Amino acid sequence: MFRYLALAWDEAASNSTACARQLGLELIAKAEWQTVFHRPGLQVFATGMVPSVNGVYRLPFDQGVVLGKLFRRRDLGTSSRRDLTMTESDRQQIVDSRGDALVRDFWGRYIAFLQAPSGSTCVLRDPSGTLPCFVIRHEGVAIVFSWLEDALALSCCHQPPSVNWDALDAYLRMGDLAGRETALEGVTQILPAERVDLHGGSSTFLWDAVTIAQAPTACSAEDAAQQLRDVVRACAQSWASCYETILFRLSGGVDSSILLSCLSPDRTPADVICVNYHSEGSDSDERRFARLAAAHVGRDLIERERDPSVRIDRILEIARTPIPVPYIGWMNAATDARLARAHGATAMFTGTGGDPLFFEFRRWWPAADYLRVRGPDRRFVAAALDAARLGNVSVWKTAANALVDRVRPDLAARESWNNSPLLGPTRLDKPTLRERFLHPSLVRDTGLPIGKYMQTRALMQAMGYYDPFEQAAAPELVTPLLSQPLVELCLALPTYVLTRGGRGRALARRAFASELPAQIATRRSKGGMEEHVADVLLRSLDFARELLIEGELARRGMLDRAKVEETLSGRPTTLAGHFGQIHSLMAVEAWLGRWSAPQRPPA
Repeated sequence: MFRYLALAWDEAASNSTACARQLGLELIAKAEWQTVFHRPGLQVFATGMVPSVNGVYRLPFDQGVVLGKLFRRRDLGTSSRRDLTMTESDRQQIVDSRGDALVRDFWGRYIAFLQAPSGSTCVLRDPSGTLPCFVIRHEGVAIVFSWLEDALALSCCHQPPSVNWDALDAYLRMGDLAGRETALEGVTQILPAERVDLHGGSSTFLWDAVTIAQAPTACSAEDAAQQLRDVVRACAQSWASCYETILFRLSGGVDSSILLSCLSPDRTPADVICVNYHSEGSDSDERRFARLAAAHVGRDLIERERDPSVRIDRILEIARTPIPVPYIGWMNAATDARLARAHGATAMFTGTGGDPLFFEFRRWWPAADYLRVRGPDRRFVAAALDAARLGNVSVWKTAANALVDRVRPDLAARESWNNSPLLGPTRLDKPTLRERFLHPSLVRDTGLPIGKYMQTRALMQAMGYYDPFEQAAAPELVTPLLSQPLVELCLALPTYVLTRGGRGRALARRAFASELPAQIATRRSKGGMEEHVADVLLRSLDFARELLIEGELARRGMLDRAKVEETLSGRPTTLAGHFGQIHSLMAVEAWLGRWSAPQRPPA
């Protein structure tokens, strides 16, 4: 489990220096931590480093260090080297540009600490945001870390942080905290591609998804398909080169099948073992498609049934994190860990991110994007027909909506507010929620048409990296589809190119048509696990009732207690469709319990 923790302070401040020295001695005394950088004003520790997977790249003249995994951009698709050899020129450019050259010339999964000759320190999080990056300040020392349990183990954090109730309300309403605040007071997050001066507090984004999306690429569908195929393959094979044995989460959908096609035995020396989870339900058993995809590339497939009797009360033991973690995506975590251990796999690859990347939004939006980018030319009718087919609405309504979005865009319609009847009244108004908890690049009017805006916003959400249940026992989570070069390409491709023909993922299907079984390339259905999620909840109604109806959210009026009770009554109700929301609320309540219950020392 690769983690880091850094201490940054002003060496001229005696109190801060004494505090940093004490904290540094605490970490040095723990055998798991390795000191990877130590200069006056900055000390960086790491653990779980593995050659060619997560390592240390030292910068010249002791001016900083980069932690994680780097790939050289110009080598994309041309090199199969597992280890990057960084030249002295590379290192100097990173220092001279204060990290800009790192974002421009490299990509991967990394955190960089840069120390100027004056002693000031900056931290830079890579544009993918794969590695978490949080900051706590104590007596003038900035404690920068990826895993909160590590920071809480320090003597200065004997008093756990308190809950940021405004942020928690925003989390319930917006589904994510994309700004710098977290759900804990005093714990802030550094955003993807953000460089923050830990002394002065100033910050700069060295890479901006909105800026990329604002400059659409003009190219033919054939050229776009070729570019997409090349970049997906290159990113997938670059990540695969880091590992000898990989578990591969294969649903049998288009995204995971495309990714697997790039990892056939003739394209990577890694041993790729596919895993498919299934359960009863109209859309929950995709084994037929998974078998087709695995056989097509010649990879082994392990099939496992989702367990409806999974111990849902395990959520009370979840690791303490700065933001609540939706546990539905981790229900198979224990099985993943057992399979990884049995097969010697150190990584779990998934096709996460394909929906926004390849544009699987079944809405009329691409027509509005076309009208905004190209105007009402002779090809607009074809674009409107495609968008109408995609959104399953009439072409007349599609064209009218597109015209309205061009002349008078409804910016409020772009906000994904959770209006669930299970929630109580909000603490804050929408403008305040947006200003404090939306990503800074999205607070202003971006000028993006609605389809590109929604895609960009979705791609700006960093995915989870650590397994909050299995933790160190879990294989490392790798999401190749969210690699920086691939995200940049799809942000720049217009949505009407990504969906040409009126289908979600149309360009991706076209690019990989010859690489996929025909049944998958033309597949219209999309798998899910809604029945399984409902079944798990119905088996744990007593636990859910006790947790939510008498919980902290209900006591504070953040839930509508009566409607929650009706949903969990076990009787037929119009609220039965909110089972997924119940799971989300239980995750928040369990997270709250980790801050109010007596704390046990971390394992």
